[in-house]
Amino acid sequence: MADFEAVTKAVVPAAGLGTRFLPATKATPKEMLPIVDKPAIQYVVEEAVSAGLLDLLMVTGKTKRSIEDHFDRAIELEEALEAKGDDERLSQVREPADLATLHYVRQGQPRGLGHAVLCAKQHVGNHPFACLLGDDLIDHRDELLKRMIEVRGTHGGSVIALMEVPAEQVSLYGCAAIEPTGEDDVVRVTDLVEKPPADEAPSNWAIIGRYVIDPAVFEVLENTPPGRGDEIQLTDALRTLASRGSDQGGPVHGVLFRGRRYDTGNKIDYLRTVVQFAADRPDLAPEFLPWLKEFLASR
Repeated sequence: MADFEAVTKAVVPAAGLGTRFLPATKATPKEMLPIVDKPAIQYVVEEAVSAGLLDLLMVTGKTKRSIEDHFDRAIELEEALEAKGDDERLSQVREPADLATLHYVRQGQPRGLGHAVLCAKQHVGNHPFACLLGDDLIDHRDELLKRMIEVRGTHGGSVIALMEVPAEQVSLYGCAAIEPTGEDDVVRVTDLVEKPPADEAPSNWAIIGRYVIDPAVFEVLENTPPGRGDEIQLTDALRTLASRGSDQGGPVHGVLFRGRRYDTGNKIDYLRTVVQFAADRPDLAPEFLPWLKEFLASR
């Protein structure tokens, strides 16, 4: 195995306006919307921590202060719960602050995912890093990020998570042209296209919100003009890296993910995610599932 630098840092872009969830997101960050009783962003941080990444940078915006508050101590609340002897809820309140070392930087204006990643340059420096998007939740039983870090350790460069989607959905994603390697779940990425029309997509393998990225991406992003949506696209920068050799920050590999992914980026998928999580909860399922079946039967 080649001796590539270990991945120890993670970047979590969380500066989007959340317009699909208005009016709920007028004052509450989309990332703080609950999946049952835990904000979506906490699941993302927990995933990074479970992969061994304890140095996390959140890229936020001016309306995202509650994210910082969530991962900070809440002394008055803790004291009130402690006085009541409510150890279970006290543990739940303290847990977010104890997960990892979190840092924050603001993205001054929404200029795309590529620009949000570029905001992490000073913190990340010349080191590889993981990037986790809050719209995608990966089931804790499917260790996708760990596998991606392993692939980076073998091949260097950058690694993206790819999931097969129906042809009618490819225009919602960045899509990859791929070629096989000697590993069933690993491919070499030869091209990337951001949200192509279905008849122009190089494949139906779509990028989902997990990346392990070589620091060479920062130089590329600094010279990447705005693309689709007049935004700086991370997909465009990775496309450049895919054509490079290992001495210039390339190549790009993909991990073909066939596990459990939950989408929270739109209302319908968000509702599906909440129901799925509730159905998997041993404290909720015995009462929730019979009610759900009865409700559906009555429709």
